Amino acid sequence: MNERLGILKSDERDLLRETEPARMELLDEDDLIALHTRVRRARKKYQKNYRRQGAEGVQEHGGRGVSRPKNTRAAQKAEIFEDALADVSDRLAVLARAAAEELKQERLAAAQAARSAGPDSVGRSAESSGAGVAREHRQTTGGAKRNASSQAAGARRQAARDGR
Repeated sequence: MNERLGILKSDERDLLRETEPARMELLDEDDLIALHTRVRRARKKYQKNYRRQGAEGVQEHGGRGVSRPKNTRAAQKAEIFEDALADVSDRLAVLARAAAEELKQERLAAAQAARSAGPDSVGRSAESSGAGVAREHRQTTGGAKRNASSQAAGARRQAARDGR
C-alpha cells in the first residue's frame, strides 16, 4: 500500500490518513459525512480523469483498453480513493445503525411512558384524558366561507323570485 501512496500529493495523503480506523473512531456522524464527501469527490475526480484520458487515447490506440497502460496513474489514484471510500462508508454505516437503534429505543420508551395503565390508573381523570367528553363541532374557515357564500346565493335567488 505504501508504494501506491507515492503517486499521491501531500494533501491527498493527508486525506487518506484521515480515513485510518483509529482516526475515524474519534469522529462523530456529521464529521464522517463530511469526510465521506471529500473522499468521494477525490475518487470521482480521478475516475473522471481516467475515463477522459482513455477516451482521448481511443483515436491513437484504437480503444480505451489498449490505451490503459498509458493511463495507469489516474486509475491507481481512483482505486486508492475507492478503497478509502469503502472504509469510510463502512464506519458511517456502523454509526448510522447505532443512531437508528438509539432513536428506536427512545421512541419505544416514550410510547411505553405514554401508554395508559387502564381506566383505574392513578393520576389520570376522565377530563384530562378526554374519555367520555363529547367534542364541540367547529367548522373550518373554508367551510364557513363556503356556507356564507351558499346562503348569500340562496338569498339572491329568493329576492329575484320575490321581485317578480
